[in-house]
Amino acid sequence: MGSLPQDGPWLDDAAGRLIRPYTVSDGRTRPTTELDLLSMVRATGMEPLMHLGPEHTQALGLCAHPTSVAEIAAYLRLPAVVTKVLLSDLVDCGALTTHAPRFDDQPTDLTLLEAVLDGLRRRL
Repeated sequence: MGSLPQDGPWLDDAAGRLIRPYTVSDGRTRPTTELDLLSMVRATGMEPLMHLGPEHTQALGLCAHPTSVAEIAAYLRLPAVVTKVLLSDLVDCGALTTHAPRFDDQPTDLTLLEAVLDGLRRRL
C-alpha cells in the first residue's frame, strides 16, 4: 500500500479514499441548510459547541474568507452532497454563515475570458 499523504489519514496514494464519503456525514444525504454549489460560506469566529470530525475541521479552516460550496468540496475531495451536509452542520452550530453569491460584485473580466479561450485553443 502507498504512503499516506500529508493532508490527512483518510486518503492513500494507491487505494484512494480509505473510508466511504457517506461515512463522513454519518450516512446523511440531506443538509438542514439550503445550499447550492455557488453558495458562499464564511466562518463566524464562533467556536462550535459540537464535536467536529476531521472533515468538519478542514471545511471550517477553508472558510476564513467567503468560499463556495463547490470549492470546499474540491479541496476536501468529497461529493458535493456530503460537503453540503458537513457545512450545514457548521451553519447549524453557528460556526459558519452562508449567503447566495453576488454576481454583480465581480463583473466579468473580458480580458481574462479571452486569455482562457486562447489557452484552450492552444491545447487543442
